[in-house]
Amino acid sequence: MRRRHSQLSKQILMQYILSVLGMIAGLALLFFVGWLVCRLFIWEAYDPLYRFLKAMQDTVAIWGTTLIIIGMFLLAYRSISKPLDYLDEVIEAAEQLAHPDETPIHLSIPMEGVQDELNMVREGALRSAMYEREAEQRKNDLIVYLAHDLKTPLTSVIGYLTLLRDEPQLSPDMRAKYTGIALDKAERLETLINEFFEITRFSLSQMTLQEESVNLTRLLEQVTYEFQPALREKELTWDLALAHDVVISCDSDKIQRLFDNLLRNAVNYSYPGSCIRVSLEKSSTQVEVCVENQGQTIPKEKLDRIFEQFFRLDSARSSSSGGAGLGLAIAKEIVELHGGSIRAESADQRVSFLVTLPLTRPDPR
Repeated sequence: MRRRHSQLSKQILMQYILSVLGMIAGLALLFFVGWLVCRLFIWEAYDPLYRFLKAMQDTVAIWGTTLIIIGMFLLAYRSISKPLDYLDEVIEAAEQLAHPDETPIHLSIPMEGVQDELNMVREGALRSAMYEREAEQRKNDLIVYLAHDLKTPLTSVIGYLTLLRDEPQLSPDMRAKYTGIALDKAERLETLINEFFEITRFSLSQMTLQEESVNLTRLLEQVTYEFQPALREKELTWDLALAHDVVISCDSDKIQRLFDNLLRNAVNYSYPGSCIRVSLEKSSTQVEVCVENQGQTIPKEKLDRIFEQFFRLDSARSSSSGGAGLGLAIAKEIVELHGGSIRAESADQRVSFLVTLPLTRPDPR
């Protein structure tokens, strides 16, 4: 496919054509003026100047052509050298883009359009590099945190099992107590190990969808029911406001994982004794699910980053509820794979996650 010339290329080409035409017109005008001037004088045959002018007249085709060729060569050199200067500037700018820094790219005035585009690429590369560094740093920090958290429950498990082994005279009540504590710590250890696998899956795999018709109302009822033990532990309750028999086209496993992550987040960060509201509404083309819990208001600067990978809302890393910082990031990816959107809102000791999903996913073609 033939590409159209840029405005700068057209300008250089037009300048060259006009210069050639101007040179030819100038030579023709010079010859005509010289001919008029020579007619004002009476020349003698023996006059050396007359002989010179006569020879020039007889060879006008030769020297005229020679002048035109030399002139066109000089004009071509000038016209080519200018684009080559521009090319050298672009090459230097490309080398600067290979290792971008805070110094902006500066090009000649005719190249301002290219300069602006290159600076946009430079700024984008700087932002991408910054995001990569931040993600890598968060991941490294997370591994350090998890390694530390792995050691704590493991030490407790070993300690209590050692007590059970070395103290055969323990009463049944104390033995049951120590066994229960060891089990709790072992389950916490299992959770942390699963988070390591979660990090690997999220980083190295690309999610794909296996779509089918799913009754979203029943799916939400099932997922919320599975959280009953966790709700009893924190004295929480559900407030379900679900539209009747809402059917959408989606990957049921991924959607279940999406709402499992959102509900788990709501349970972990709800005030004890409060109520978690889950609503489902349907329109002609989409559904909206809202998960709202009563909990500490999330500052705006954290709310803007809450869907980032490895971002953890609780910097203290609560050993009982702190996660790998992947649940909401995975939820966002699942929603976007289904052609939907997710956003978070927080005010007045309430936190809401609003998920919008199409009834049928648009054809990617």
